[in-house]
Amino acid sequence: MNKFYGESHRELQDEFKTSALADRLVEVIVSEEIADDAKDFIESRPMFFLSTIDQNGQPTCSYKGGAPGFVKVVDETTIAFPSYDGNGMFYSLGNIRETSKVGILFIDFETPHRIRFHGEATVSSDDPLLEEYEEAELIVRVKLTKMWINCPRYIHKYELKELSHYVPGQKDKTPFAVWKRIDLMQDVLAPKDQGRPEQEGGVISLEEWVEDVQKGEG
Repeated sequence: MNKFYGESHRELQDEFKTSALADRLVEVIVSEEIADDAKDFIESRPMFFLSTIDQNGQPTCSYKGGAPGFVKVVDETTIAFPSYDGNGMFYSLGNIRETSKVGILFIDFETPHRIRFHGEATVSSDDPLLEEYEEAELIVRVKLTKMWINCPRYIHKYELKELSHYVPGQKDKTPFAVWKRIDLMQDVLAPKDQGRPEQEGGVISLEEWVEDVQKGEG
């Protein structure tokens, strides 16, 4: 296994007398393969948090959601997930193409449990898995470098009320993104979305959209 801790980690471990404990944890919980129980957990998640690094070395974190099973364990060292219609920034996926390194947190808030997954990611517009995801635009594959479970004691318990109706397959017709109806966006919409605001309830102001967001409806 590659060197897990750096100098700063060791300094803190020495300060708090946890070096031996930290080394034992690496021996016990860190893995370079996806075990069956981890596979089941990962594929059952309807969301995860994705960290990426941009061209300036700045890390960022984003939320990714879908129906359970939208993350697939392809093999013992690879997972894949779809990229659906977004805001057009492609910030996380652009970061992946720029620097490739990612960190993923899979978490269960109902039965507190979490897995940290680190790897090297790629983005593809012609991945064969595209055919398995309704409305997916791209596929991200992540090659595992290391993963481990975390103690769940500080995870607050929440219950999932319902999946977002924007997730493809939840409705007969996936709703049009409300923010694309904002008047300030009309002249810069992607070709596929031009003209749709008028068909989807009409153009709205930025203030109206902000009010919707504050109510959880944006």
